[in-house]
Amino acid sequence: MRVLGVDPGLTRCGVGVVDGSIGRPLTFVAAGVIRTPADDDLPQRLLGVEQGIERWLDEHRPEAVAVERVFAQHNVSTVIGTAQAGAVAVVCAARRGLPVVLHTPSEVKAAITGSGRADKAQVGTMVARLLRLEGPPRPADAADAVALAICHIWRGGAQARVARAQQEFARKVESVRWANER
Repeated sequence: MRVLGVDPGLTRCGVGVVDGSIGRPLTFVAAGVIRTPADDDLPQRLLGVEQGIERWLDEHRPEAVAVERVFAQHNVSTVIGTAQAGAVAVVCAARRGLPVVLHTPSEVKAAITGSGRADKAQVGTMVARLLRLEGPPRPADAADAVALAICHIWRGGAQARVARAQQEFARKVESVRWANER
């Protein structure tokens, strides 16, 4: 499975692409950032993020998109801008019919390092090790996006299987209930 990870931001939106599946080696494809000038108006910045995400989707053709779930920070304006950039990534993927999953920062850290409280340096080091790179992708936003893609490969497949099993169970329960009512 090829996954595009997106670490949303208005100034630097991290993007990273990884190929892999559970139980198989991961393959690093690409990483980078989509930048927008801080002095541009918000609509122009969001348009810049959208155009950048669309280029990454066109170039790398992922099968799924993993976006960092925005959480409350101290700076409300930063949270709003980050959430807006994340929403742009979700819309770009949805427009193409790609599945989108939101992962929390602690979920990504736990998947990559084993600890939901790992710092950025630990995440970057583990990303480099897992992908057999000489060092973590730079800047840190790109490494975070790659970590999101890895997290989705490892956890997303399992989550999808659990969701399908729950749906199948619910269908069986409903059919038994319907049969008993007759």
